[in-house]
Amino acid sequence: MKVHLEETTLEELKKKARRIRELILTTTHSAGCGHTGGSLSEVEILTALFFNIMDIDEKNPKKEPRDRFVLSKGHATPGYYSTLALRGFFPEKELAGFDSLGSFLQAHPDMHKCPGVDFSSGSLGQGLSIGLGMAQGLAGKGEKGVTFVLIGDGESQEGQIWEAAMYAGAKNVRNIVCIVDYNKVQLASTTEEAVSLEPLKEKWEAFNWNVMECDGHDMKDILSALTAAKEASGNGPVVILAHTVKGKGVSFMEGRYQWHGKAPNDEEFQQAINEIYAGGEI
Repeated sequence: MKVHLEETTLEELKKKARRIRELILTTTHSAGCGHTGGSLSEVEILTALFFNIMDIDEKNPKKEPRDRFVLSKGHATPGYYSTLALRGFFPEKELAGFDSLGSFLQAHPDMHKCPGVDFSSGSLGQGLSIGLGMAQGLAGKGEKGVTFVLIGDGESQEGQIWEAAMYAGAKNVRNIVCIVDYNKVQLASTTEEAVSLEPLKEKWEAFNWNVMECDGHDMKDILSALTAAKEASGNGPVVILAHTVKGKGVSFMEGRYQWHGKAPNDEEFQQAINEIYAGGEI
């Protein structure tokens, strides 16, 4: 399915993605901690979801009906919180308290404290099961809404991911869209060096999922995939393999596992900010 967007709309989304990258870097730099690399790889996915695809309301986060989102790779909250702040769920200034005592913006998202968070997450491998429960719960109550779950590729080495995938395919669970942030780098190595996921597309197909692929940093491509997935999810589970780059937008972070859970120092921060805005787009 093709998405026909006005060029102004597409450029606005790209600008939001650049701003989210700036907020991610500012957040982790200020806190001196945080998962920078995996937050930068998810930016276009989150931008497309929260500013174009999902039916949500920042002024009424618990409104019904609405779409749901689960960040299964729950350590990548600098990207998640930056997106929520830019959307207006809470003031951007609150990002300065990231992972500090008393802040509602802890290292992993808390649904009881942070506006816009549909489920607390962080234990890797569990998000897809949670999302399936949400989708089935909504269906059981006769309520509308699609549940989107963002999982990591390193996380996809967890057994529970595949238990959930098997269940969803066997039961033909509807209104569930899983997105794999396929940046091919995990905590201490590439995914290929740790436990290879390939052939990933064929594995999801074997579990009876509708599999789509896209460039996870091409805004038009990710919008097309998400739009098609949301529509197709009415007939059964859909997964998008979004090919991304760890640390996207910052040359010395891209593709390097060393930036999985590292914050930039003063010099690195300034260089990263300069690179993000050099040339006008990622």
